[in-house]
Amino acid sequence: MNSATPIYGDLRGNWTRGEALALYQAPFNDLLFQAQTIHRQHFDPNKVQLSRLLSIKTGGCPEDCGYCSQSSHHESGLKASRLMEVERVLAEARKARDAGATRYCMGAAWRSPKDRDMDAVVAMVAGVKALGMETCMTLGMLDAAQAARLGEAGLDYYNHNIDTSERHYGNIITTHTFGDRLQTLAHVRESGIKVCCGGIVGMGEEASDRVDMLVTLANLPEHPESVPINMLIPIAGTPLAKADPIEPIEFVRTIALARILMPKSFVRLSAGRSAMTDEMQALCFFAGANSIFVGDTLLTAGNPGEDHDTKLFRHLGIEALEI
Repeated sequence: MNSATPIYGDLRGNWTRGEALALYQAPFNDLLFQAQTIHRQHFDPNKVQLSRLLSIKTGGCPEDCGYCSQSSHHESGLKASRLMEVERVLAEARKARDAGATRYCMGAAWRSPKDRDMDAVVAMVAGVKALGMETCMTLGMLDAAQAARLGEAGLDYYNHNIDTSERHYGNIITTHTFGDRLQTLAHVRESGIKVCCGGIVGMGEEASDRVDMLVTLANLPEHPESVPINMLIPIAGTPLAKADPIEPIEFVRTIALARILMPKSFVRLSAGRSAMTDEMQALCFFAGANSIFVGDTLLTAGNPGEDHDTKLFRHLGIEALEI
């Protein structure tokens, strides 16, 4: 590597597109070396945080997100369900905790939660926290009052992905704007809840869109504490069912850039791991990914089984991070 090449290890919120694009397009070995160097400054490179995701309300969402099987606009064959009962959610959380998960994420297919649902959601947060786990919710858009109530309940993280670049956003979603996403993130941050925010790649975007998405996240007033990077799972009946998959090396580049731009954030391999080889996942961990979802299902999509993850971790010498 050229000795003049900068190693970015400090937190910055003024990244330019040109800087980030140059990193993304750097020789692959140089990019991974920078990412791994920064990763080691802030994390144990052989520890990965385990999260479990549960759909607490499935299907019937009025949004038209082109990737989502839960949208009422698409003919994916998914039946809508009601909000799960609190005790059933807590029973699933206990199983996740006993299997080694330290963070429990709960997702509801809503445009935004209704006031009548907030009591149950708050009870879920309190119950999962009482199990000694970190809590995360993804419930759609929030207004300031809803975010404040979740903050008062002690919610640790709120997930609300920006999905893609602002330029590409309208090609994927039309029922709300990119600005709406950023407004919810601002409400979450103001409420004292940590931000979990990333995106999805493989939705027909260009490399510059992946870069722009990550620059947007890195230039928020504070970096998201968690940055999930999803690889599109094409689902029959959705507009993106026949999208061309992202090349594995391009996905790894995206992980590495996320690590360099947001050095202290957990970078999570989220949806799409079931389509990744062990070698691809190993490269992602080397590039700075240090969080995964465990369990056979992510909301409505498949995920590698826990036995497979245990075998992969053992093969790579990786251990689960304890909180």
